[in-house]
Amino acid sequence: MPASVTDRFLRYVVIDTQSDAASSSQPSTEKQKNLGRLLVEELHAIGVSDAHLDEHGYVYATIPSNSPKNNVPVICLCAHMDTAPDFSGAGVKPQIVRNYQGGDIQLPGDPSQVIRVAEHPVLKDMIGHDIVTTDGTTLLGADDKAGIAEIMAAAEFLMSNPDIRHGTIRILFTTDEEIGRGVDKVDLEKLGADFGYTLDGETAGTIEDETFSADGVEVAIKGVAIHPGFAYGKMENAIKIAGAIVERLPRDMAPETTKGRQGFIHPIAVSGVMEKANLSFIVRDFTEEGLASKEALLEEIVKDVLKGYPGSSYTFKVKHQYRNMKMVLDRHPEIVEHAVEAIRRAGMTPVRGSIRGGTDGSRLSFMGLPCANLFAGGHAFHSPLEFVSSQDMEKAVRTIVELARIWEERA
Repeated sequence: MPASVTDRFLRYVVIDTQSDAASSSQPSTEKQKNLGRLLVEELHAIGVSDAHLDEHGYVYATIPSNSPKNNVPVICLCAHMDTAPDFSGAGVKPQIVRNYQGGDIQLPGDPSQVIRVAEHPVLKDMIGHDIVTTDGTTLLGADDKAGIAEIMAAAEFLMSNPDIRHGTIRILFTTDEEIGRGVDKVDLEKLGADFGYTLDGETAGTIEDETFSADGVEVAIKGVAIHPGFAYGKMENAIKIAGAIVERLPRDMAPETTKGRQGFIHPIAVSGVMEKANLSFIVRDFTEEGLASKEALLEEIVKDVLKGYPGSSYTFKVKHQYRNMKMVLDRHPEIVEHAVEAIRRAGMTPVRGSIRGGTDGSRLSFMGLPCANLFAGGHAFHSPLEFVSSQDMEKAVRTIVELARIWEERA
């Protein structure tokens, strides 16, 4: 009897795979390889003989083509093994609310944690579903172990149903996606895929072909330090300068006041002493122009604040992070068209979406592997309220199988 997608998911979430931005190694935490080793074993068990874990913690594997056609594009299915550093991923105790009948879900390990319908209206579409949650003391890891479980269940289905025609399918499980390094060491030549799909989205039926474009900005302030007893008319306190810059940020351009296609400027770290201070920002927008104008605005604020401190100076460094994958995907419309058709065949109404964030797919697209993002079914990512429906994970498995079939039919 093949393992259900939920059985797989429950097996994967109890393995702690949290990544660590403070670590410079790849993977950033060795424990990510524990899941990688299990996945390789399971792939071997279903007949995927070339599955292996490389030194960077990536899992590569191939479902061989069974099509008589030799022109079927090679498709990559990708998901990430790490969970976010934002909330503990150790000691995950998954719970299943079977045949959910509506209403708020109180989590047993911490009764103050409640998944409220008012905050998560998608629950109204899950009446009768089996919903997997945590006990409220950790995150669940549906981001992105739901995606992994779905790819694994689809791989098993395709391997055991040779009558379903498909081209070569390459599987890639990555490390460190949550800290922005997910594809740093991917060997695209070895992967050998033409097009790809990450399974790292939310609501069932969603296909996303657009991400934020993203930069980081580092602002270093050099103040004027002097003994406070003799500071009159001389001291320029770098901490106060940094505070003034943060205070001047536009209120309507923050993550907490923007939605849809609006970008933002977001301070993520500040440190300092009287003499010098450092500010770190992330800047997000869906267009290059929007990104550039927000960075120009930020530098204008810094300059304006510094006018009041004539003895002080600053440096302003922009670091490219990732770009909107739509620029690449628009040149290959069939990637999204085939996914839309697969979602329809799997019994859902397809919804096109934009991601207020990035995925491994946005970076892969610019590295030469055009990659859209499919739903994995999880919700409330990076928090103890994270949940996923078993039925939605099954829909994702069906979508993958239909997608494999469509690429073969249309080749």
